[in-house]
Amino acid sequence: MSSRPSVLAALTSGLRGGSIEVVDLTSPLSSTTPVIQLPPQFGQTASFELEEISRYDDRGPAWYWNNFRSGEHTGTHFDAPNHWVTGKALGDVASVPARQLIAPAVVLDFSAEAAADPDFLVEIDHVKAWEDANGPLPDGGWLLLRTGWDARSHAQEPFVNADENGPHTPGLSPECARWVAQETPVIGLGVETVGTDAGAAHSFDPAFPCHSYLMGSGKYGLTQLRNLGRLPATGAVVVAGPLPIVTGSGAPARILALVERA
Repeated sequence: MSSRPSVLAALTSGLRGGSIEVVDLTSPLSSTTPVIQLPPQFGQTASFELEEISRYDDRGPAWYWNNFRSGEHTGTHFDAPNHWVTGKALGDVASVPARQLIAPAVVLDFSAEAAADPDFLVEIDHVKAWEDANGPLPDGGWLLLRTGWDARSHAQEPFVNADENGPHTPGLSPECARWVAQETPVIGLGVETVGTDAGAAHSFDPAFPCHSYLMGSGKYGLTQLRNLGRLPATGAVVVAGPLPIVTGSGAPARILALVERA
């Protein structure tokens, strides 16, 4: 028998003792959860709905349960490569390797910039400046973009923040989206907004570049995250648990972060 300390025992001990904190990055899922709104000529995602089957009554005297209806991309969710035409041959959400569902993460904080300008775009130089201060982006990990947008997640209108010109939410520039997808070692991008792209991305070239480049590179997206302000710039580990829907383009997910505390 090996005399080496068990890594898993140290993990469970840290969780029990509080030296490792579990931070829930998931927004609660209900009928009031904001959803993306596309122009009316396109199909629309469904809001979350519960249909009661029984609740300790004549339909089932000792049990309570529900059917539910939801879009794959409703609430906090995981984008798989086949969500976008550029990644249509690169895998569904059920085929995401389980080992990639637990990965290191870094947090880039642009909440001040987004508060001043809801259309703020992160450029390559912003990310490189962050790397100069904090070290390289994690190989096989997540780039999480903090913008403070989770404070708006209580209602549809402030969260989507749309006017006659469309939504106004922060995100990556087209050049930065391509660079993150094609030239960095991360497996995906996580955001607090309704989708991985900025609100004005419908007018970018290409349109919706985060979706186009990330999915086309076999990478992933996490959306509608919250509590990123409780994570350090580096050192957290993300546990992402999407429903493994066969042929699915994504799924609602419970996203957790493990953070080591002094």
